[in-house]
Amino acid sequence: MDLTALTALSPLDGRYAAKLDALRPHLSELGYMRYRVQVELTWFIALSDAGFAEFQPLGAAARAHLLGLLRDFSEADGAAIKAIEKTTNHDVKAVEYWIKGRFDGQPELQAAAEFVHFACTSEDINNTSHALQLRAGRAVLLQGLDAVIERLRALAHQHASVPMLARTHGQTASPTTVGKELANVAVRLQAARQRIAQVQLLAKMNGAVGNYNAHVSAWPDFDWQAFARRVVESAEPAGLGLTFQPYSTQIEPHDTMAELFDAIARADTVCIDLARDVWGYISLGYFKQKTKAGEIGSSTMPHKVNPIDFENAEGNLGLANALLRHLAEKLPISRWQRDLTDSTVLRNMGVALGHAVLAYQSLLAGLNKLELNEAALAADLDGAWEVLAEPIQTVMRRFGVPGAYEKLKEVTRGQQVTREALHGLIRALDIPQAEKERLLALTPARYVGQAAELARRV
Repeated sequence: MDLTALTALSPLDGRYAAKLDALRPHLSELGYMRYRVQVELTWFIALSDAGFAEFQPLGAAARAHLLGLLRDFSEADGAAIKAIEKTTNHDVKAVEYWIKGRFDGQPELQAAAEFVHFACTSEDINNTSHALQLRAGRAVLLQGLDAVIERLRALAHQHASVPMLARTHGQTASPTTVGKELANVAVRLQAARQRIAQVQLLAKMNGAVGNYNAHVSAWPDFDWQAFARRVVESAEPAGLGLTFQPYSTQIEPHDTMAELFDAIARADTVCIDLARDVWGYISLGYFKQKTKAGEIGSSTMPHKVNPIDFENAEGNLGLANALLRHLAEKLPISRWQRDLTDSTVLRNMGVALGHAVLAYQSLLAGLNKLELNEAALAADLDGAWEVLAEPIQTVMRRFGVPGAYEKLKEVTRGQQVTREALHGLIRALDIPQAEKERLLALTPARYVGQAAELARRV
């Protein structure tokens, strides 16, 4: 059976493949190969510039050829590396052999071929490649998250003053505004986004057990630590543009990778909260959803417009977090100086980020379909005069009326409260007349505090 969108095991490469085109060049196996080639060539060129008598600086033509290998790296090149791997049964060695094979017809490069992968362990290439993958993948993920945040901000401003009955514990509660509730989520996601963006991606280039053993055996007096730092931290193309990890075993400890995955999972959890709340508001009739000609909500109930975007988002966010949390918990653990349990797990980074990116797209699609049903909001508010028990008893307390809370509890808790009953209570209070007039003018829709101001501030 040929692998197609219909036969793919993962829906990320099947049903949803087109939605993840931006992520695939970086977090696919082909992307992983290309980053490995980049690391190998960056190390090789840097060695030529290190001042060793045995490896003179490469000429312009040789450098151009090497940079061309990276620039023009194609799916055919990836297939060639996979063909080599069938013999080597070692993916990093296959990359090394492929690079050396591309030196044919280049005498200068052929003479220096043994400096490809010089003093490196496989993990020197892998951990740097993973960091490069994550840097690119994070940019794609943040682009999707930013779109959700911007839409929430726009909706918060648009509906800043639209009153809405709050539903603490699922019960009627002090009113808020639609904009303020959306602003709450926007602020949370802004903070989560900042945490994701601030995680430094560490990489090491220090040999088989992190001690530069092989390096020192070749040139004992060379400052290998400073050299490795330059390669890791210098801007591309001279370096990799990452953050140097000075201490490691054979593998980079993956602590910052875990930090990144935890940060993404926290953002995803906020998004799950948003998806469930909007789902509930749609159920209450607070929001309608824009329809599209030809779309079907239910195969048997023609009237239905299901909140499928929010449900799709919630499901994919759950899948993303299950993988992200496993990655975060597993990757920092390695037996002694190295075990291989991280290798297969790391190949699923793209799956984890893919489900998150897909979920953000679904959230955005859902938010873009929302239409506010102000009539439903107003009707709910008009039927919830009991929420004014809070301001009435608070004003009573201000003027020292004894038992304020208890008096309001007696006449409102578990009862149908009417405007007339509350107004009768207010008129009987022993408080200044001006305060009575202020309370009499209050309605559930007007009792929103500073919600509108807060919504517009986001």
